[in-house]
Formats: sequence, structure tokens, C-alpha cells
Amino acid sequence: MDLNLLLSNDKGRKLFLLGNEAFARGFIEGGGKVAATYPGTPSSEIGNTLSKIAKKGNFYFEFSTNEKVAFEVAASASLSGLRSMTFFKHVGLNVAMDSFMSSAYLGTVGGFVIITCDDPSMFSSQNEQDNRVLGKFANLPILEPRNPDEARRMVKYGFIISEKFEIPVLIRSTTRLSHMRGIVEIDEIENLNRVPYFNKNPSRFVPVPANARILHKNLIEKMKEIKEESENSPYNIIYDFNGKYGIITSGISSNYVLDIIKKYKLLFDVLSLGFTNPFPEVFVENFMKKYEKVIVVEELESVLENEVRILKEKRGLKSEIYGKDDKIFTNLYEYNLDRVKEYLFSFLGKEYEKKIFEIKNINPPLRPPVLCPGCPHRATYYAVFKVLRKLKIKDAVFPSDIGCYTLGIGKPFDMADTCYSMGSSVGVASGFSKSTEQKIISYIGDSTFFHAGIPPLINAFYNKNNFLLIVLDNMTTAMTGHQPNPSVGINGMGDESPKVIIEDLVKGIGISFVKVVDPYNLIQTIEAIEEALKEEGVKVIISRRECALIRDDKMRKEGIYIKYFINDEKCRKCKICINQFSCPAIYIEGEKIKINENLCDGCGVCAQVCPFNAIEVKK
Repeated sequence: MDLNLLLSNDKGRKLFLLGNEAFARGFIEGGGKVAATYPGTPSSEIGNTLSKIAKKGNFYFEFSTNEKVAFEVAASASLSGLRSMTFFKHVGLNVAMDSFMSSAYLGTVGGFVIITCDDPSMFSSQNEQDNRVLGKFANLPILEPRNPDEARRMVKYGFIISEKFEIPVLIRSTTRLSHMRGIVEIDEIENLNRVPYFNKNPSRFVPVPANARILHKNLIEKMKEIKEESENSPYNIIYDFNGKYGIITSGISSNYVLDIIKKYKLLFDVLSLGFTNPFPEVFVENFMKKYEKVIVVEELESVLENEVRILKEKRGLKSEIYGKDDKIFTNLYEYNLDRVKEYLFSFLGKEYEKKIFEIKNINPPLRPPVLCPGCPHRATYYAVFKVLRKLKIKDAVFPSDIGCYTLGIGKPFDMADTCYSMGSSVGVASGFSKSTEQKIISYIGDSTFFHAGIPPLINAFYNKNNFLLIVLDNMTTAMTGHQPNPSVGINGMGDESPKVIIEDLVKGIGISFVKVVDPYNLIQTIEAIEEALKEEGVKVIISRRECALIRDDKMRKEGIYIKYFINDEKCRKCKICINQFSCPAIYIEGEKIKINENLCDGCGVCAQVCPFNAIEVKK
């Protein structure tokens, strides 16, 4: 789709948008002027979209160094009177948590919307947290859209609520909503013509204890007022099917419920909540009074279920409450039509038939994710493997981090022993340095280094730790879609920007052992790693080579195609290329080892790996 259509002012026009594209349209339509993020799936497309149209749309967008910075950029724009938005995957909110909690106290001037994209089933994440819990913890209003058009409208609605009550608004998406497509009927773009200006008010915006005590009290009172808004919100909808029983649900789970009820004509009425915090007690109570039995359907944590059970006790309601049964409905993984159907059929005592999307007689082999052909990280891992074997080091510890290179966990490298969070590889390496005599080799990507790797590296130098940090610099933020970072020289608006040179920054800390290598040059990389492992203290090697996907794209545009093949006359079947290097382009067919020309990207590292020079360029 032409993303410029998101800037259209053609009211009533229908677009077929991703949920994330719809969030972007809602920002534009609602008169948003500042947006900031750190990319992370499933939120990435919001930023990718806004980045490409920011100049034409006359708003500011940035890829910040991390989520905390992104939050603060957007929050300060709000305090200057502009409508602003920040967004990230669910764990990104953890990074922004300090400022997130304080923002509820400080409040807003211009509308401020925070989008959290949760990841049930952990399709691309290290945990499965439900950020509705954090929204309630912070005492912020929570909205949960059900489809892309509602995603668009809820951003605008969030701006309105935020300005009316001077409070940030949290919108909770999930992978299924962010990555689904749907018809979005656009409205006119608001032209607010605001002149940004920050009116100083330290008693409100500086939460020292004396101020914070008052601000917290104000927040509690504010949420009481917002409760009236949630009670009357147009996004809390009752679907009347003349049902015998009631279902309370929210967000994306509403779709599964409604689809099953309509398909099988089940006797349930549905209360679908879009404004879930503050919990609309009166609205829910009036619904519950009609039914002897009420089911709560929600993914992950029992947020609504707990509210419903508390409401039942508070108001003395007679309804029996059914929620997570620890069999079908649990706080594990994403819900779907099959799970909802099985639960409802079981509740009604109906026989549960075959699954809706059942696939029979197919047992596909496991296909774990792997590093791409030509990935420079593979060459780095291989170089480390060779050095450890040469030096007879068998118990090295490998703290890893969040990014493509976490795939070093797989065979044959086994080079990811721990992974907590962004930047944790450096802090963990510091801890291992003080607690074990084993060699420590830590990995971090360039974007992750800027995100959260610098403070722990300063800590490591300051505390005289002993480990090797390898910065896997592929000159992009690769796993989330090749967004820029501070070393690339391009910012979120697409403009040239100053480059932050990683090795200069490391040297500025005071670290003396700093080397830059090209991982495609195995001899150079092996020599640097071997030298580092013989030195004491904190050592840093920057393994720099652009992402293979970017390199491939450049070569295609230039008409350059380099392919390698295996010369059968030279090949001794040692299988080093298979068992130790493990490029997915190299495979065994019968008695021969071959290279798949469609996968080979011509990096040439395999030719350096082969001890018999059997891998050659195809002319």
C-alpha cells in the first residue's frame, strides 16, 4: 500500500490497513505532532510507517535510543501543549517504567497516548506479560481496541480523554491486532494550529516528596472522575443475542467470542469492554444482574475476572462467575477460535467437535530460526569457536542479549548461555567476572549497545572486571526491520545525522583494548579474539559488517551476483562447512555436499572455512 494514503484528508475513504498502520493513521488524524519509539515487534510497523511519511505529514518522529528516552521525548511534547504518542512492545514499557509511573502524577497538557503492543504466545519476545496490569498499577486509563478501525479511533479518543483529564492514556494492543488487516474508514485530519510553549509549574512537574504527596492525591481523585467516563464510553458495547448466559470480554478476545457465538448460534449475550480501566462497575453490574452465570474471556492475566469477582462480592450479586479453568482458559498463550469454542461447548455440555483449523496427517520437521546465509554474526561465532578450540578452553561462558545474535543459542555454536533483557549481556558478564574464573565472552548488537549497553560497560571498567565484549555491529536495528540507530548516520525523519562511533565511545570510557574487525575476514577476526582472551581486564571487539540482507539488496541493485559452489574433486567430505560453520545454504544430498545457489549470497566466508579449498566462486 502507498503509505501516503495515510495522509489523505478524504473523509469516508476506506483503506485496508494493518492494525499498526491504523494506529499511525489515528495519530495523524488526531492532530498528533510528536511521536517517538524504540522498535520492537509487534509494534515496529507503527514507527516504520510514521518514519516514512513524517515530513509530508508535518509532524516530528524519531527512533530513540531506548524506550525510556522515547517516552520522555513524547511526554515533554505533551507538556508543551502538543498531542504526542509513544509506543513499543510490552517489555519496552519496562524500560520506560520510571518515567511511566511519574507521568501519571505529572499529567499532560496536550494529549499523550502510550501504545503497548503485548505478545501473547511470545512469537518474538522473552516473556508474556500483560501490560493491563502495569496500566492499573500506574493508575492510568486503559483502552483496548478490537480491530484496526477501532485502533484508529481510539488514538483520537485517547487524545481527547488525555486532554480532558490531564492524564496519559494507555492503549493495549496485541500481536493479533497489530498484525491483522481490516477496513478502516478514515475521517478528516484535525488541524489544531497550536503554538507549543511550556508553562513552568514546578509544583506540578517536579515531584519532590512534598509535591508528590499532593500529586498522588490528585491522581486518585482524577481516576474517580474518569470512572464516569468509562461507565458511559461508546467503546463498551453489549451484544444482545437473547442469550441465557452472559460473557464479559475485551479487546481482541471479543472477536473470538462473537465469531463462535454467531457461527454456532450459542445462547450467550456479550459485554465487550473497550475502556477497561477504571473498571466500569455500574455498567458491568447492570449486565451481570440479568444472568445466573457469567463467563469472563480474556487473554493472559485475570484482570477483568478479578474485577468481576470483586464486584460480585461488593454488590452482593448472585451471578456465578466462570473464568480461567486452568485447562482450556489459562494465563498461558494466545487465545483463538478453537480455545474459545472448546470452552463454551464444554460450559454448555455440548460435544466438542474437531478443531476449526485442524491439519491432519502432517508431521512437519522442527524448523528453528537460524541466522541468514551470509550473516556476519555466524562468521564471528565461528571465529570464537576456532579460538576456543585452539586455546583448549572448554567452559567459556557466553552472556548474550536481545537481537538476531541471540540465535547463537543454536547448534553448532551454543554461544548464548544467558539472556535477561536489552543490555543485560554486559551487566551479566560483570557478575560472572566477579564470581567465576571461567573465560567470559559477551555479545551485544550495535543498536542494543546504544539502548542499554553503555552504563554496564562503564560499570565493568570502573569495577575492574575481566571479560571480552564483542559488539556485533551490523549497522542497523536488524531483527525489528532495519530501523536506524545512532551509528548509521540517518535519523527517524530520514535525514542525515551525526554518527556515533562505537569504538570512540568505548575508548572514551578509558578501555584500552579496543579493536575493530571485519568478520568476513576470518584470519583478522580470529587473531583479535585470541589476543583479547590472553589479556586481562575489559576488552572490546567491534565486529563490523552490515547486515547480509542490506548487503544483498545493494548488490542486487548494482547487478552484482556472486555465487559459490563445491568442487567435488577437492571436497574430502570433512563436513566442517556443515558441522562447524552451518550456513543454511550448504546442505548434503546423497554423498555430496552442495551449495544452494538460491540461498548463497556470496559472502565467501565458507571458502575460508574449508581446509581443502574446495569451495570456489562460480564463474
